[in-house]
Amino acid sequence: MLKYTIRRLLLMIPTLFFVALITFALAKAAPGSPFDKNPDKPPKQEIVDRWNKFYGLDKPVPEQFVMYMNNVLHLDFGTSIRRQRPVSEILGQGFPVTAQLGIQALILALAVALPLGVISALRQNTMVDYGSLFFATVGTTIPSFVMAIFFIYIFALGLHLFPITGWGTPQHMVMPTVILALGAAAFLARITRASMLEAIRQDYVRTARSKGLREQVVIVGHVLKNAMIPVATVVGPAAAGLITGSFIIETFFSVPGIGREYVLSITALDYPVIMATTLLYAFFIVVANLSVDLVYGMLDPRIKVAK
Repeated sequence: MLKYTIRRLLLMIPTLFFVALITFALAKAAPGSPFDKNPDKPPKQEIVDRWNKFYGLDKPVPEQFVMYMNNVLHLDFGTSIRRQRPVSEILGQGFPVTAQLGIQALILALAVALPLGVISALRQNTMVDYGSLFFATVGTTIPSFVMAIFFIYIFALGLHLFPITGWGTPQHMVMPTVILALGAAAFLARITRASMLEAIRQDYVRTARSKGLREQVVIVGHVLKNAMIPVATVVGPAAAGLITGSFIIETFFSVPGIGREYVLSITALDYPVIMATTLLYAFFIVVANLSVDLVYGMLDPRIKVAK
C-alpha cells in the first residue's frame, strides 16, 4: 500500500507538468492580448511594451514556459495582469469560499442521494422508485445554469426568499449550494440504486436470508457494505468536481471564489491566474482519484492495491 501510494504521488509530477504545458499552449494560442481588451481606448505601444517586459511576454513562448515552471517550483505563481495582485493572494482569498461551497454541496448531495438510492432499490417498481428515477433523470439531464435560472426566477424574483448575488450569510448560500448539489445527488442516487439492486441479488444475500437473519441485519450487514464500494469510487471524483467545477454557479451568483475568478481571467487572458487555477484544479482531481483507489482497496479486501 505504501509503495503504491508513493508511486502514485510521484506520477502526479508528470501529470501536473503536462497539464501546465497544454494549458500554457492553449492560453498562448488564444487570439488577442491581455492589454487590448478596450478597443476604444487602446494603450500606447510604449506602455504595452513595458507591460510585456514586466510580465515576460516579450520573450519566446518556450522560454516563457520554462520561466513560469521555474517560478512554480519556488511556489511563485506570478502577478495577475487584470488585478495587479499576486496570484497566490487571489487564490488564498477565493479558495476557502469555493471549498466551502463544494463541501456544503457534497454533504447535501450525499444526504439526499444515499437514502434515496437505498429506499428506491428496496422498493423497486413502486411510486418511490419511480420518483427517485425521475429525480435522477431530471438532475442529470438539466444543466446547472438552467437550474440556476429557474431558481432565481422562482425563489428570488418570485417569492423573494433568497438574494441573487453575494456570499457570507445562510440566505446567500442556499441557492448556490442546492443547485450545485442537484447534479451530484442525482448521479449518486442512480449509482446507489444500481449497486443496491446488484448486491441484493447476490448469492451471499440469499444465504444470509436462508439462515434466518432478520431483514434489517441482511440489508445493513451484507447488502449496504458491498453496495457502497461502487459508490465510493465515484464520490471522490464527484467531490473534486463539486469543489473545482463550481465556476458556473459562482459566476451566476457572484460568489467570490476561485471559480468566478477563473472565468473572469479567461475572458481577460490573465495568463498567471489561468495557469495557477488550472494547476490547482488538476491537483485536486489527481488527489481525489488517488484517495478513491486507496479507499476502494480498503473497502474490498479482494483488491490488492499493492500490486
